[in-house]
Amino acid sequence: MDTNHYLDLFNKGFDLIDQTPFQQQTLELKVGVWLNSVVLKIQGKAWVNQSPETKPFSESVFFSVWVNDDTIASGKVFYNIHALKMRELKGYRIQSREFADAFRREFKTYEEMWPNVSTAFGPLTLMEGHLPLNDATLPNEIVVLTEKFLPLAKITDKLLAERKK
Repeated sequence: MDTNHYLDLFNKGFDLIDQTPFQQQTLELKVGVWLNSVVLKIQGKAWVNQSPETKPFSESVFFSVWVNDDTIASGKVFYNIHALKMRELKGYRIQSREFADAFRREFKTYEEMWPNVSTAFGPLTLMEGHLPLNDATLPNEIVVLTEKFLPLAKITDKLLAERKK
């Protein structure tokens, strides 16, 4: 994978995103390289343990759009929502499978908006899908996916609020 090339495309997409609705929902957006993938990640501040020991992508809920060697070889860009180590998320009483089931029930309303999406995963992956990978349109596709995520962020906030200790 040409990491710099894809970082450039993801950063172009990031620069096109209207940050206002994300800031209003206290959502943080980041572009970077994690787990050998170029990723755009969106996460609410309450969706992750806030400690210096917390590693990226642990004890948290997050949305991501990513490419790596395997996705590029398949001609796809992937997106998903992960809910990792939910029992360890401080300030909440969460059972991972129950949280995933509740999210998926709410997601049904939005499912048809998400191309090639599936919820047929264990509790760590709430949903996952993909789009054809086209470098020329990738920055704009990143914008569209992130905007589609905004109502799902509200679902996540609601579900977490219901499970607050």
